Amino acid sequence: MNDIEELENGLNEFQEKFRELKSEIQKAIVGYDELLTDTLVAVFCRGHVLLEGVPGLGKTYLVRTLGKVMGLTPGRIQCTPDLMPADILGTHIVNENEEGRRMMHFEKGPVFANLVLVDEVNRATPKTQAALLEVMQEGGVTAGGETLKLPQPFFVMATQNPMEMEGTYPLPEAQADRFLFKLQVPFPDQETLVEISKRTSSFDEPDLHPVISADDLTKFQRLVAHMPVADHITAFAADLILATHPGRDNASDQVGKYVSYGASPRGLQALIRGARIYAALDGRTTVAKDDIKRVALPALRHRVILNFQGEAEAVSIDSLVEELIAKIGD
Repeated sequence: MNDIEELENGLNEFQEKFRELKSEIQKAIVGYDELLTDTLVAVFCRGHVLLEGVPGLGKTYLVRTLGKVMGLTPGRIQCTPDLMPADILGTHIVNENEEGRRMMHFEKGPVFANLVLVDEVNRATPKTQAALLEVMQEGGVTAGGETLKLPQPFFVMATQNPMEMEGTYPLPEAQADRFLFKLQVPFPDQETLVEISKRTSSFDEPDLHPVISADDLTKFQRLVAHMPVADHITAFAADLILATHPGRDNASDQVGKYVSYGASPRGLQALIRGARIYAALDGRTTVAKDDIKRVALPALRHRVILNFQGEAEAVSIDSLVEELIAKIGD
């Protein structure tokens, strides 16, 4: 069997497991079809996710449900302004051994889990945010001169409320860039609201079962990471990144007028990694331009920084990115 046949067989199994995962999640989560897909894509990309939406839309419940169906060890951090780095990373405490001697022992914090929910990340102080983002990047915690590795796989899914800004500390652009995707949680329509009421107004909880194991997840992550990406597709993605920077030849007039900084090289990585998953879900062994376009909004919306005029006129970053997709894609 050649490499292409092995890849195709592996992708067929991946598609089946992806559908099973999504179906199991939808036993508990009503609607949000696109949001669920994007969230699972980020997981299979080995990336962290920033979920943004007003309170009561089920962001926290979504993350808890995801942990159950993927058999991942959960961790939760509820952010408040008095939360300290030691509260999330862990701290050294003094214990006595069997001989009565006092010894230092490191008590691990909630980040030592496979899937960590960070609720209202913008309520944590910059010091605590920096500690969390450092852990996301390094995959370990250094304490007392010793580095403790986090369990693998490891994901952070952070939520934030865009409406209530009192007592919050917005993530700096350089730290938000560490999230692979930023996903918008939309307000449900009337039909979805009715279904939510039917499912949640009783004492019965949906009976959820793990669909894949951590080992299976790692296997599929490795599989999709080996999907080939042609040079002209990578060049298209790079052109899209460069077009978000004002002053570049392919940047639009709107970008020059409203954007202060464009997407970073991490944005290009997010485009390629996400596009591989969408190609796999479509049953293809190679990435196409449409896959790059599909992943552009979640990958770039938090990496394009508006200037003062853009902020004052409440310019939509999604609209700017969609305009660039239409321009570059021609």
